[in-house]
Amino acid sequence: MSYKNLFSLQNKTAVVVGAASGIGQAAAKGLADFGAHVIVADMNLEGAEETAAAIRASGGSAEVRMANLSDALSVEALFVGLDKVDVMVCTPAVNVRKRLLDYTDEEFDKVVGLNLKGNFRLLRETGRFMKAQGSGSIIVFSSIRSLVVEPGQGIYAATKAGVLQIVKTLAAELAEYGVRVNAIGPGVVNTPLTAPIKNNPEWYAAYAKKSALGRWAEVDEMVGPVIYLASQASSYVTGTIQFVDGGWTAIDGRFTPPL
Repeated sequence: MSYKNLFSLQNKTAVVVGAASGIGQAAAKGLADFGAHVIVADMNLEGAEETAAAIRASGGSAEVRMANLSDALSVEALFVGLDKVDVMVCTPAVNVRKRLLDYTDEEFDKVVGLNLKGNFRLLRETGRFMKAQGSGSIIVFSSIRSLVVEPGQGIYAATKAGVLQIVKTLAAELAEYGVRVNAIGPGVVNTPLTAPIKNNPEWYAAYAKKSALGRWAEVDEMVGPVIYLASQASSYVTGTIQFVDGGWTAIDGRFTPPL
């Protein structure tokens, strides 16, 4: 057996939801670089077009589709006309950083509605599609918050832990159909979602110190784990989470943010 093509995604179709920016954008570009035709899916069609254009400019193959995880019909429509989906990557999430006693019902519904219910919608439809075709790899972005938490992160953490449990269950339910389901758990990553923290030097520095590597991650550092889980290199990996956290969960400490 030759191992040189373990990470190849030639002739594969990958859908990346949340690909207009941040981790999703980097994942889409990385999958294309390894040979996949990438369906760049997002609510932000302008940003999605920019991602697709960058992929094409680098010699890759990409197309754009609308994806709104808050709309069941939009999620269903994402699969219309597709002959196959070999890889699905789901990145969207939202956070409201507040102590639990200060949370409103509306804020709870906002975070749970996207992070848990929206992700569930996509997982359900992807699972149905891949079950029918008899193969596929589903990759969902969870977080270190599925394991560790701090003041102001309660509801977000609950959704990320919930997504992980759905991933594990779906992996068990779809294994006999040749479908693998895994999660990636980033630590602190420089993305639009974490921009408010970067604007607070004390908070930003404190988070950097909480990891073994002593720094934040860049979105490009999430690409390697995505390629691994998308490819044959991880053919015996399912129902698990790959923490990409610079050692945060290994040496976890506590910081009380300025909420």
